[in-house]
Amino acid sequence: MAIDSVLDIAPDIIIEIGKLGRWIQALGLVVIIWIVVQAITLYFNRRRRKILEKLQLDVERIENKIDKLNGKIKS
Repeated sequence: MAIDSVLDIAPDIIIEIGKLGRWIQALGLVVIIWIVVQAITLYFNRRRRKILEKLQLDVERIENKIDKLNGKIKS
């Protein structure tokens, strides 16, 4: 009698564990997609930051040239 009740419960437990496994897989997939999106965002932000740094150096160089020209004009 005890064996029959265990056998009746076992398929229900297996089904519930399977459902839990699917939820965990879905959550894992969401996490992986989120990581991929963050990596792509990081890549593009890095490119933009490098462009801005280059632009800043160019502006500083132009400011120095203007300052030198100002110095020559005043002299």
